[in-house]
Amino acid sequence: MRFLDEPHGHDLTYSDVFLVPSRSDVTSRFGTDLAPNDGTPARIPLVSANMNAVTGPRLAASLARRGGLGVLPQDLPLHELAQAIRWVKDQPVGFDTAIQLPVDATVAEALGYVPAKAGHGIVVQSREPGPDGSPRILGAVPAQRFADTAPALMLSEFLDESVTSLSVEQTADARAAFDTLVAADLDFAPVRDGERVVGTISRTGALRSSIYPAAVDAHGRLAVAAAIGINGDVEAKARALKEAGADVLVVDTAHGHQEGTVRAVATVAELDLGLPIVAGNVVTPEGVNDLVDAGATILKVGVGPGAMCTTRMMTAVGRPQFSAVLDTAEAARAHGAHVWADGGVRYPRDVALALAAGAASVMIGSWFTGTIEAPGRVLFDDAGRAYKENWGMASARAVNDRFSHLDAYEFARKQLFAEGISSSTIYLDPLRPSVEDLVDMITSGVRSSMTYAGAHDLTAFHDRAVVGIQSAAGYEEGKALPVSW
Repeated sequence: MRFLDEPHGHDLTYSDVFLVPSRSDVTSRFGTDLAPNDGTPARIPLVSANMNAVTGPRLAASLARRGGLGVLPQDLPLHELAQAIRWVKDQPVGFDTAIQLPVDATVAEALGYVPAKAGHGIVVQSREPGPDGSPRILGAVPAQRFADTAPALMLSEFLDESVTSLSVEQTADARAAFDTLVAADLDFAPVRDGERVVGTISRTGALRSSIYPAAVDAHGRLAVAAAIGINGDVEAKARALKEAGADVLVVDTAHGHQEGTVRAVATVAELDLGLPIVAGNVVTPEGVNDLVDAGATILKVGVGPGAMCTTRMMTAVGRPQFSAVLDTAEAARAHGAHVWADGGVRYPRDVALALAAGAASVMIGSWFTGTIEAPGRVLFDDAGRAYKENWGMASARAVNDRFSHLDAYEFARKQLFAEGISSSTIYLDPLRPSVEDLVDMITSGVRSSMTYAGAHDLTAFHDRAVVGIQSAAGYEEGKALPVSW
């Protein structure tokens, strides 16, 4: 990457800079390769943040199916974290996880899991078990049938029309699965293996399967990362998560350039588990050097840019994110290591800029919280707008989750120093309620950025990117006007 003009000694963040178009021989967005090549199984440069409100097993599985990587948070009890990893590993790769509810569940309950939108649906089960002891499958309901219906209606009211099922064999080829759905005039259908429902598929899902190679492990199962923090028995946690099937370990704390992080990374590295080790967070080349020396292969970069983070206002500590990524990525390359840009992205342009600065992948937090796959049920306000709750990882709510096992005195001491936002409403975008919708939008923008730069892959994108510095007015000029103008 090079600057159009020499910077003037100021650290820069994403809104301070822009990409300059160059002569290009990339003729199509599909002529670009988004693989981060950072030693992880990821096939696109998107990683979901290890925050309680962001990454759960459902989001991790959905993201891996489209080539990204979810990082399960360290606040979960170890047995729950291992269980979540195993759940992800059990999910289908070529089609979607089925959302299954009993026949007497209501529309309101169903809308807690899926939006009333084409491409989604519910598999309906009986309350009584079948001959094999498991619930019988009574049918499936496309989610768009829930639009403008009474929330108290039961799913049994929607089983008047049969929904054709596809077999596993029919979903093996994405184009054939799409054509089968079109021929049957269906947008959503269950997928069966014999008599057993093993997932669901939609026209959009079939299209995505042809565009995004899934992030999978050596056994062809969906990939997932897990965070372990730096406290407690780090060695035991690392071994347990490896045993459960984790593909990447993230040694994570807010201030990564400290002795405790260096020791924790060294402890994990000495186990020689054969997994990439991510460590952070840092914002300086010195932090990169020390953690790589301890055994880290990927550095998590960012202090204070997150939407739910108050670190900079509370402590004055941090660094504008574009400059932090640029400097740490250069230091990491000298060691053969990589960086993940963690936080501060609001638009696809910000993801492109982080990759141009040298990040292998970009971590996304609050943006992914506002999706149906994020942890927790979808909630609705008085106006009927769908939302999820979000909170910072140093907030009182997160402190309660992390330290509630302590005795009352020690727990009260921890609560005194909580910071960050404990509760925030993140509304779901009605047009993009799924994490997969956001992946489409983000990767589309990044692919276009690469074509403007004349880059066929991310390495070339970093090499060829030309970045200029702009005023606040220049940034505002780039925004679309409201449609009501």
